[in-house]
Amino acid sequence: MNGALLARYEATLQGLARKDRLRTLKPRAGLDFSSNDYLGLAASRRLGEAVAAAIARGTPVGATGSRLLRGNAPEHEALEADAAAFFGAERALFFGSGYIANFALLTALPQKGDLLVLDELAHASMHEGARAGRAEFKLAAHNDANAVEDAITSWRAEGGMGRAWIAIESLYSMDGDCAPIESLVALADRHQAFLVVDEAHATGVWGQDGRGLAAAFEGRDNIIALHTCGKALGASGALVTGPGTLCDYLVNRCRPFIYATAPSPLMAVAAREALAILSDEPMRRVQLHERIAFASRQLAECCGVTPSGSQIQPFIIGDVSRAMAVAAALQARGFDIRGIRPPTVREGTSRLRISLTLNVDEAAISAMVEALVEVLAQT
Repeated sequence: MNGALLARYEATLQGLARKDRLRTLKPRAGLDFSSNDYLGLAASRRLGEAVAAAIARGTPVGATGSRLLRGNAPEHEALEADAAAFFGAERALFFGSGYIANFALLTALPQKGDLLVLDELAHASMHEGARAGRAEFKLAAHNDANAVEDAITSWRAEGGMGRAWIAIESLYSMDGDCAPIESLVALADRHQAFLVVDEAHATGVWGQDGRGLAAAFEGRDNIIALHTCGKALGASGALVTGPGTLCDYLVNRCRPFIYATAPSPLMAVAAREALAILSDEPMRRVQLHERIAFASRQLAECCGVTPSGSQIQPFIIGDVSRAMAVAAALQARGFDIRGIRPPTVREGTSRLRISLTLNVDEAAISAMVEALVEVLAQT
């Protein structure tokens, strides 16, 4: 076979390797300080038993088609009904993943002539949706409500006549900080704008019963939320919650929903059970918040880290090579902590992303911090 066909791809990979940016797949190993399984539900008995019971009663593994054909299973509809009630929204719509759901929302709902203002640190799926969508879009400085308002105001002054859209994460996946949601909701109200809130890392962990950081505002006509099922809920897929009219519009005009095979009915069963667990087992959240507080104290006292206040604690190192070396050394000691580097984060901010879950206890957290101090002194 002619190697020249692959030469430019090989050259790109070699270039990434020279910059310490070559990604590879690794098996799971060590204590979990990297996953998003915040409440430890992925391997929980209740989720396993719910899926096993569904299989026993004949629930198929595959959906067999799109939701608009034969893929619309009763399990999907039951999950959506429970999710709408749980999150306080008029409707919910189940997608195969959070990435697809974000991309779908921002390519389908903002229209030509509209403006989409996107937080500069919002998830890659939101950036991809903004680029692929029909609306004009602008980036706003991270967590800066004034910058969002300035973008809308200047767009109006330049003749913008459509609807304004604002898209954010409620809890940011690489910095662990929270959006100024109340200010952004007020801003959206002032400008008759829509606010899209990706609750991926807040669902299950924050808000009453784990309903998310924007829970107080769900049910409004101008609020659309995304709740992923593959993080704290321990399953996979994502739920878009919002006004019924917009959910109906997505069913009719959203290509990633219309033309995709529906998610497995078994994942709908698992996600539905996870929502029940959030209500039935509040101690999971209590225990997680205790571990967040414990880890925050340990990292502040031993490493001088300013706590993020959430279950996601960035440890900024800066240099790409050193960040990856520190991560590798911790992994070798049995702590699964991953290095995060550009383009996922900004140049000069390569870091460790320390994720706190119920899969580790306080003894493991103390051991991890001790190992981190030793590794930092050696690298």
